[in-house]
Amino acid sequence: MQQLLRHSHRLTVLHVAQPTTGGVARVVADLARAQCRDGVRALVACPSGGALSAAAAAAGAEVLPWAAVREPGPGLVREAAAVARTVRDVRPDLVHAHSAKAGLAVRLAVRGRTPTVFQPHAWSFEAAAGVRGGLALGWERYAARWADRVLCVSEAELRRARRSGVRARWALIRNGVDTELFRPAAPAERRRARARLRAAYGLPERGPLAVCVGRLCHQKGQDVLLRAWPAVAARVPGARLALVGDGPARGALRRLADGQSAAAHGRGEVARVGGQSAAGRLAGEQTAGGRLAGGSAGGRPLFAGESDDTGLWYAAADLVVLPSRWEGMALAPLEAMACGRPVVLSDVDGAGESLPPGQAATCLVRPDDPRALAASVARLLADAPLREELGGQAREHVRAAGDVGRATAAVLALYGDVLGLPEPVPDPVAEPVPDPVAREADPVAREAEAAVPAPGPEPAAPEGLVRR
Repeated sequence: MQQLLRHSHRLTVLHVAQPTTGGVARVVADLARAQCRDGVRALVACPSGGALSAAAAAAGAEVLPWAAVREPGPGLVREAAAVARTVRDVRPDLVHAHSAKAGLAVRLAVRGRTPTVFQPHAWSFEAAAGVRGGLALGWERYAARWADRVLCVSEAELRRARRSGVRARWALIRNGVDTELFRPAAPAERRRARARLRAAYGLPERGPLAVCVGRLCHQKGQDVLLRAWPAVAARVPGARLALVGDGPARGALRRLADGQSAAAHGRGEVARVGGQSAAGRLAGEQTAGGRLAGGSAGGRPLFAGESDDTGLWYAAADLVVLPSRWEGMALAPLEAMACGRPVVLSDVDGAGESLPPGQAATCLVRPDDPRALAASVARLLADAPLREELGGQAREHVRAAGDVGRATAAVLALYGDVLGLPEPVPDPVAEPVPDPVAREADPVAREAEAAVPAPGPEPAAPEGLVRR
């Protein structure tokens, strides 16, 4: 990387991010940490007080407050103006916008006047239906002209945009995780993890444990998992489910779990007797006997709230499940696999690419299909040798192809390509973007593109390390 930094002044990169939790925050913090280590002046503009601002500061980045909400709204003009002021004051060599909201504000504010990388972290037009979805797609088609690169984290994410008529200068760098931080737990560590969770959440001593780590929201599909769970519990006696995370769907998910429990047990309430557990404090709910209301008793799903130590949950888990409705390439499955845990994923963008070769038939299910999800989860929870085999394969796969160091090095090399810096660093990580000619052999792509009004010509990508 030293060759990349050999120019007249220290490279300055401004990251702009909203949201500030979950996978986006972890990616930004990982990039800031690696770039500071490599001598880049990394700044992170994000809302104050969240997980990202603390993580970015700990990584060595300069944190700049940016008052922005997660969804587009009447404050957008003010938010974009704040980005413009920050760019004027900082004078970065490059702006890296993370996720749809920051991508919207940055491209409105900068409009190509400063080299810009936009990283969608999953497309906004997947998240919205009807008029909103159409507006989001129309914006992405138009605003691609204001990004020197649109950085996708999976081939499927990139392919989806192309099929939808987005024309851009593309880059493809798959997500990675810290394989030293996320590593398999020794048997004694696993026993200690189980004991800690047993004490805090009332989990039983025995029985296989499935864990879902992620924001409680429509995107992550925890409702699909809850609908699948009664069938899993019937097939695997003693199985337990823990949902780790918080979010706007928490109340609806708890009501769904309560309703299923009432139907299963022929009664409409769960005993609550005194005290408040650690889980209850996180969820803001009173609990009974030190156990989380709606928790593990009788096989009911446990709502564990946010956790600062997801590694503890991966160590305790027998299986990690993420039934998302859309993604770019989710980090939680990579983290779980780095810990040697098998996963079951819905077959959305990036899921198949994150798995080891040969695991798709066992570990991928159709999105929004509780029956298929239940069958896959139950099969793995009932088969410890198979879980052990898949988990070992997963760990080796992530170590070889999903380490965060590879991803952050590729992003820094991409910056050099965008900026046209001399002596570009040979990059073994950044991948060639799939040739659009391949779409001709894809009938789904042809049908989708036929329905899309013809956009303007796709900008030619300059010669560099990442090509279309």
